[in-house]
Amino acid sequence: MLKEIFDLIKGNATDTVINNPAVPDEQNDAVVAEATNTVASGLRNIVAGGGLQSLLSLFAGGQKQGSSLMSNPIVNMMIGHFAGKLMGKFNMSGGQANQVANSLIPDALGSLINKTNEGSNGFSLEGLLNSITGGQVTQQQNAGGFNLQDLVNQFGGSQQGSSDGGGLMDILSKFTEGAQQQQQKNGGGGLMDLIEGFLKK
Repeated sequence: MLKEIFDLIKGNATDTVINNPAVPDEQNDAVVAEATNTVASGLRNIVAGGGLQSLLSLFAGGQKQGSSLMSNPIVNMMIGHFAGKLMGKFNMSGGQANQVANSLIPDALGSLINKTNEGSNGFSLEGLLNSITGGQVTQQQNAGGFNLQDLVNQFGGSQQGSSDGGGLMDILSKFTEGAQQQQQKNGGGGLMDLIEGFLKK
């Protein structure tokens, strides 16, 4: 799924990165890789921190969200992180970095949300969550009685309560643990190493 996210972000980067004079041509792929790392690790960190509900709410909004992505704290966290990387690693000015980050991250996330909801080109919420949590969706489905769409409806819709609080909280904790294990496994630049591997192929 990481490769799909990289390709999707690269497709959104034409104006903000590739045709941007503030980004030297030889750094285009590296900037896209950094944006991919920001989005992928950001989503994983949300789930690892017990925020699966927030993630599902973000994705459930789909195309209806539009500019409201800019007011989402998850998105703002990613924008700030990415802007900091652009200044630190690529020597951009604060203004240039903020301009690129404020455009690319919401565009990329909007595309990711819409493609995931449409299930197009190999994108699916199941695939995304499996990649974040080390396959917890599949494991829960194999254990029986788990329906991802029910979970999306629970947190993406208007109902915040649950008639099956115990079972649901158990599932949420499994997703959190899975994401934490992926964090440890890919910590210390591991995720970035995987992304940079795409550039060498």
